[in-house]
Amino acid sequence: MSGNFSRAEPKVPSVRAAVGYLSPTTERPYNYLFEPPQGKAWHNCDYEMSTVKIADARAFTVPPSIHLDGFELWDAPTEIVNFEDEDSVRNIYYEEAAELAKVVTGADRAYVFDHLLRRREKERRALEFGRKDNPTRPSAVGRVHNDYSEASGLRRIGLVMSGREESPEVQRFAIVNIWRSIRSKVVDTPLAVCDARTISARDLVTGDVHYPTRSGEIYFVHQSPIHHWAYFSEMDAHEALIFKQYDSQVNGVARFTPHAAFDLPQIPPDAPVRESIEIRCLVIYG
Repeated sequence: MSGNFSRAEPKVPSVRAAVGYLSPTTERPYNYLFEPPQGKAWHNCDYEMSTVKIADARAFTVPPSIHLDGFELWDAPTEIVNFEDEDSVRNIYYEEAAELAKVVTGADRAYVFDHLLRRREKERRALEFGRKDNPTRPSAVGRVHNDYSEASGLRRIGLVMSGREESPEVQRFAIVNIWRSIRSKVVDTPLAVCDARTISARDLVTGDVHYPTRSGEIYFVHQSPIHHWAYFSEMDAHEALIFKQYDSQVNGVARFTPHAAFDLPQIPPDAPVRESIEIRCLVIYG
């Protein structure tokens, strides 16, 4: 699969929209994405919907870099027509995504280990942490988060490399997310990414997300006035947004790229709802 920086014209220089930051808490935050056990709340934390400026990265004079800003947009057409076909996704799209991840990051090896389809509800409910009524059909996530923490990022390489012939003892590795529309242009609920250079360690709060079959440790995020947000207007199905979720190199590169879905202002009532796929991929250097 070929891929190049996507340089489509910006729709608007920026928008102002709300994203959900974690409110101050003394507890380790958690969220359930399915009916919680008896006596447990859906979540033990609150979120503040904060209006922020979200720049259209298509208007940037210098394209963003995955190792500096934490994200890049590539023109990367796929052979997949039906993303509901699990076999095609795993047998074809995984290979495409791994090749793209290597090209974008400069890594030597890449292993896709997870994917998820998301669909915005037609009634466009207030954005939360997915949806409560049907966890098997997740919606857009409006809470600012990073998929991996320092600890869970380190654990992931062991999980991915377990049983493989290749040695997990590597000099450096990273985890990237590859996100794209699976239907048409995204015109209602795009994905915003926060410039990794504007994130401080004190903004990141370790917490848990509970799925029906597993739990994951992630970073929730406190609001900061220095955060810089960006998105790519009207992302189409031939484009892929690649962003860093973890990097084992602790200095000189983007390590975490918090992100969240947001509702564009003044969405036409007949606008198609966003449908997307996200791929998580481990990349190894050396």
